[in-house]
Amino acid sequence: MSLTRRDFLARSAGMAGLAVAGAAGLLPLIGSEASANAAAEAYFKGYAEDSGFRYRLTNFDKIQPVWQRQMVKYFSPEPPGTVVVDTRNHFLYVVFENNTALRYGVGVGREGFQWFGRARIDRKALWPRWVPPPEMIQRQPDLPKLVEGGAANNPLGPRALYLYRDGSDLGYRLHGTLEPWSIGKDVSSGCIRMFPEDVIDLYQRCPKGTKVLVLEHLGANAG
Repeated sequence: MSLTRRDFLARSAGMAGLAVAGAAGLLPLIGSEASANAAAEAYFKGYAEDSGFRYRLTNFDKIQPVWQRQMVKYFSPEPPGTVVVDTRNHFLYVVFENNTALRYGVGVGREGFQWFGRARIDRKALWPRWVPPPEMIQRQPDLPKLVEGGAANNPLGPRALYLYRDGSDLGYRLHGTLEPWSIGKDVSSGCIRMFPEDVIDLYQRCPKGTKVLVLEHLGANAG
């Protein structure tokens, strides 16, 4: 959970403006903002309705095939049904039988916000509201204190799966994203980002109680 799409566009436009400040005037800034907006818009393709809310569909023509949901060969000692997250390679696996898994591309925690270990999905939410934790608000005081589920600026998207350990909320979630270009990157404050279509799919596959293993590196076993 880092920058929203609006923040991303504002930052991109601001950096472009600094590059031409003084010499080129206002018109190049406007052009740069339009270019950044067009680049972001290219990642979306229409809308879909879900549980009374609308979300933007991902333009998968813009997404590298490696980050798209697919069945792969995968050798893991974890039992079928387990979710395994390979943070270094930016993959999330749902372990199946016969050495196979369903693999999703994900965005993971940036430097200083990465974590590893075992957890369990003890809560699930459709169109969850977003409440930034206090430490995030300290880092970014301009963040809203609460964003309702289904709001256009809610960074969790259409689904969230909440990770617990020994009955305590770890503060990390598997959730959607407003920034499809961030999949495959180290971008979040520790949560695992997914395409909206993928987190909807994962939500259906993972009942409460699903075990989750977050690994730093899966090495040669990654399919």
